[in-house]
Formats: sequence, C-alpha cells, structure tokens
Amino acid sequence: MNTPERHGIHIHTARTIASPMLLTIKDKAAAEPSSIEWQAMGQQLLCGDPLADDVAAWLARGEGQWSDIERALHSDADGVTSLAAPIQAFMQHVRQRPAWLDEHSLIRGCDVVARSGKTGMRILRDFGLMAGYQASAINQTLLKTGALEKGAQRRVAETTKWWMDATEPGAILPGGTGFVTTLRVRLIHAMVRRQLAAREDWDHEYLGLPVNQLDMQVTYLAFSVMFLLGQRVLGVPVSKQEGADVMHLWRYIGWLMGLDESLLVDSEQAGRIALYRNLLSQAQADEGSKQLAQALMDEPLERHYPNAQWLRSHWDKEVHLSILRLFVGSQGMRRLGLPPCRWPWYPFIFAPVNALTHLTLRLLPGGRAFLTRRGRRAQQRMLKILFGDYKPQIRQVT
Repeated sequence: MNTPERHGIHIHTARTIASPMLLTIKDKAAAEPSSIEWQAMGQQLLCGDPLADDVAAWLARGEGQWSDIERALHSDADGVTSLAAPIQAFMQHVRQRPAWLDEHSLIRGCDVVARSGKTGMRILRDFGLMAGYQASAINQTLLKTGALEKGAQRRVAETTKWWMDATEPGAILPGGTGFVTTLRVRLIHAMVRRQLAAREDWDHEYLGLPVNQLDMQVTYLAFSVMFLLGQRVLGVPVSKQEGADVMHLWRYIGWLMGLDESLLVDSEQAGRIALYRNLLSQAQADEGSKQLAQALMDEPLERHYPNAQWLRSHWDKEVHLSILRLFVGSQGMRRLGLPPCRWPWYPFIFAPVNALTHLTLRLLPGGRAFLTRRGRRAQQRMLKILFGDYKPQIRQVT
C-alpha cells in the first residue's frame, strides 16, 4: 500500500521542532533515517496490532463480551487454555516473557518513576501530552472519539491511573494490576482502531490506520525518553543506570501494549534517535491541535482539590503553562493557540530547589528510599485530586 500522505508532510517545520532533540544525540549522522528506514516508518502508519485486533473483531462479531475479556485478563496460566481462540492467542503471547526481560531492572525503573514525584507527572502532562498536540494527525483519533466532549480532565486522570498501575514495583508482570490495566488499555485501543477505520470520515490515504504502530511508538517514547529528559531539565538528577532502567521498564510496557519489536529500543540514546525520527514524520499543528491544547490548559480548573480550590487550580494552571513554555518556546505556544507571553518562571525557580533537595538527600543514609516513598505518596495524592470522589478506573484511554 502507498505510504500515507501525512508522513513527513511538514518536514521542514518538523526539523525545527525536533532540533532540540537532535542536540541530545551523540551520533547526529546516525540520527537521520536512510531512505529505506524512512519508507519503513511510513509503512508503520498502516500497521495495527494483529493479536488485539483479532480480539476486537471477535467482540464485534458478537462471539464474546467484555466480561469475557475481564475474566481472561485475570486468569492464570492454566485458565488461558479454556478461552476462545482469539483471546487465548492474545493471552498466551503476553504471558510469555521476552528473552531480554530483566525483573530487577523493572523494579529499579519503577523506583526512578516514583522518585520523580509530581515533577514526573508534570513532565508527562506538559512535555509529553500537551507538546504532543502539535502532531495533528495523531489528534484525529482523539477528536473523532469525542475527547473534547468527554473533557481533558477525565483523560488525564485515566492516563495517570494506567501510568501508576504500570509503574508500581512488580505490578507489570503477569497477574499484577499494571499488567491487567495495560492489556485492558491495549484492547480498548484495538476497539477504537476498528471503529474509526470503518467510519466514512476517516481519511485512510492521508492518515493511515487509527492508533497505528508509528503513533504508538511516539507515545511510548514520550513516557520514557521525554520523561527522562524532562526530569533532568527540571532538576531531578537521573543517572545513566537509572535512565537505562526506565528505558527497560518502558520497553516491556511497550511490548505489552502491542508495539512491534522493531520499534522498541534498548537504550536512552537509541530512544532519542527513534523519537527524533518519529517527530520528523509527524504532521504539524492545526485547529484541532489548538482545541485540544486549550481544553488541556484549563484542565486544572476541573480538578478535585480538598481545599483552596480556586487558588490551587489557578496556581497549577500557571505552573503547567510555565513548564510548557520552556519546552516548546513562544512559537510552540502560538502553534497550540496558547498565550505565548507566559515565561518559564517555575522551572527557573524550582529546578535548583529540586536538584539541591535530591542531591542532598541521596547523600544521607536511606535518603534514596525516602525520596522514593515521598515521591510515590505525592503521586497518589495527585491521583486522588484528579479523580475526586470517583473510583479510579479506566473507561476509555485513547
């Protein structure tokens, strides 16, 4: 099939946006994709997730119900053999651990995520999600599944729930909460892919397949590569080993999410190259980008703070805009339809505070463990603020 028209359609603008990422890559010549690699990337826009897609088709035919999926997700290895063929093949695959999997590295990676505290959550929201809205083609899945109508606040809450489940030590392995939540999200994506691909208003020639492999890759790299870079910029020290552990954790999560092995990376440098190349492919911001960005800008105003609601919600809104301004610059703010006059005051003030706090505590006996516990508690409090009195659960993540 022909490569979708969106692939590299705004290559010159994309190079400008991706240029800061290129600065972090040691071998800049190797970062540029060859013609064969570029063509292969374009073809990934046409690829879905065959195992999960078979389950979605099975559900669409009326041969199974979502309750069957839930039973399968919670079944043990022996229970898998009694399942219907599509879900049996799916569960047997995800229960087979990749040969490269290192459980100790997974646990260490989870600890790094926990130590990031609220700073890590802010990085993912602002550097990952908000800045990512500049990629207009990916946004079409959100817009056509009613992201604006459902509200940015709920989407942030549900994505945070999945992220915390997946990064709880040990929980991403078969039988764990993170394992179940990740597979649930993967199957929801397959259902969305099937529904959107069948719609008359989905432009296959321009967009390719909904929730395709290349777009899933950039999401995976946001949670790993961009997360690590953002931490360092905001003053949270991350060593080479800690970075490797986070990359390993997300390599496994990406594998569970249905990413092709060829799109997964085994090091932070390889991840930066993959992210740089992916950014070159993405179509740039449009009116849909602005609609999503403006909705996310006001997301803090809908949070469920236990006290001082007005003050805390408006404070957090300004904090997020300040962080975003640092990462995308005034031009990026304009592309997203956000106020370009905001200055990155928060990073300039609090990055040194973060660095001093982390470096000092890490020198003390038990300091690293204390930072891990403190960071996770801060993340749990934030999850409560996002959901309020509602039970933290995932209805749909796209």
